[in-house]
Amino acid sequence: MTSTVFFGIAELVTNDELLDGADHSQHLGRLNDAAVVVQDGLIAWVGPAAQAPPADDRQDVGGRAVIPGFVDSHSHLVFAGDRSAEFAARMTGVPYDGGGIAASVNATRAASDEELRALVGARVAEMRAQGTTTVEIKSGYGLSVADEARSLRIAAEFTSETTFLGAHVVPPEFADRRPEYVELVTGEMLAACAPHARWIDVFCEPHSAHAFSEDEARVVLSAGRDAGLALRVHGNQLGHGPGVRLAVELGAASVDHCTFLSETDVEQLAAASDTTVATLLPGVEFSTRSPYPNARRLLDAGVRIALASDCNPGTCYSSSMPFVLALAVREMGLTPAEALLAATVGSAKSLRRNDIGAIRPGNPADLTVLDAPSYLHLSYRAGVPIARALASGGCERLGTGIHRPPDR
Repeated sequence: MTSTVFFGIAELVTNDELLDGADHSQHLGRLNDAAVVVQDGLIAWVGPAAQAPPADDRQDVGGRAVIPGFVDSHSHLVFAGDRSAEFAARMTGVPYDGGGIAASVNATRAASDEELRALVGARVAEMRAQGTTTVEIKSGYGLSVADEARSLRIAAEFTSETTFLGAHVVPPEFADRRPEYVELVTGEMLAACAPHARWIDVFCEPHSAHAFSEDEARVVLSAGRDAGLALRVHGNQLGHGPGVRLAVELGAASVDHCTFLSETDVEQLAAASDTTVATLLPGVEFSTRSPYPNARRLLDAGVRIALASDCNPGTCYSSSMPFVLALAVREMGLTPAEALLAATVGSAKSLRRNDIGAIRPGNPADLTVLDAPSYLHLSYRAGVPIARALASGGCERLGTGIHRPPDR
């Protein structure tokens, strides 16, 4: 058993509302001139630097801020190919409708396992270099039994939070046979993918001819639940629709996008705040010239929110959680503290995890250090690479996939 004390922390954000002596005015559990002791990859002690217990090793953070590692609860990292021309077209006014996903499907199917593994590894390393310590990874660019299963096997090499998204869009070869594709997703494909996944997801979007209706989505989610997978939903991205209602009805852990919400949607999310999180993905709005969700409205109504990157090749090819926070503060009405909470505690809640998103004894040592004296610089210095995951001598969550979540 080895231990390390990290000291010289100008500002420590713990998200621990029970931490003695901390500033809890914005629910961040903040300490100035703090220290953290890590033992065998876990947080062993948190408090004022002057009271830190002895440890085997000492690391001086040099007057920087330390925060909980970002929890990126929505990403699509298993893909090949390039869709930058599609992005350029959207910047000239071409709308997004989900149709470009087929291009990524073709490239992903053509790539070897080794190529996909290298691409995912590079993207995970990029995330960690920007402060992310937990990531959820979806399939969804294979859309065949074999390609969806291998996508999840590869994703599971990097994270325990893997999501089966065979119901991303209907692939071109099934365009005139939608019922057959739904049957495939809920049958042979689900059987092949469930052993490699914790979650099942569906793109429930009546405003896209490529995505799934409410009835189709309900069939997919119900089959996944029967197979032992927990539920997530892509919903209300392109317009008002049934995604939120379906997610709440079925008790999904998260409904993601939530760009277009009615008053009824907001009321349902508020009533289900202990169960269903609204995960907001402002990088998508930035990359598609779409209106931003009103996060202020959601928080004021009592909705539990999360922030995630939705890193994907079509609608947001950014892995930067600091960029997401800056957008949430500038465009969505959140304070810097609210944005940080949504990107850590909120995203952990959307994964139904209480062991990540906070720096408290017993949790994994998922620490992110900022080249700045305060967390406020995450939004204040938008676009500047000031955040990075801090190597703590323990097992690093991104890149090993060895930390398993609680039993579902």
